[in-house]
Amino acid sequence: MDQEEIANLTLEYLKRFDTRLERIEHDIGDIKFRLRQVEDTASHHTTRFDRVDDRLHQIEKRLDLVDA
Repeated sequence: MDQEEIANLTLEYLKRFDTRLERIEHDIGDIKFRLRQVEDTASHHTTRFDRVDDRLHQIEKRLDLVDA
């Protein structure tokens, strides 16, 4: 194998590597976007659960099921 073939082969591998790296960057961007959506949804649910817990506690107090 001569120097030109080696250079061409190296260039081909670098192109493949670059293509794969671009796909990985795109996938990571997509994963980060989806993770933000999951975090937002989880935060919303946590807020709702906190409100339900507060309301349940108020109901229990009204029914004298817990100490006021």
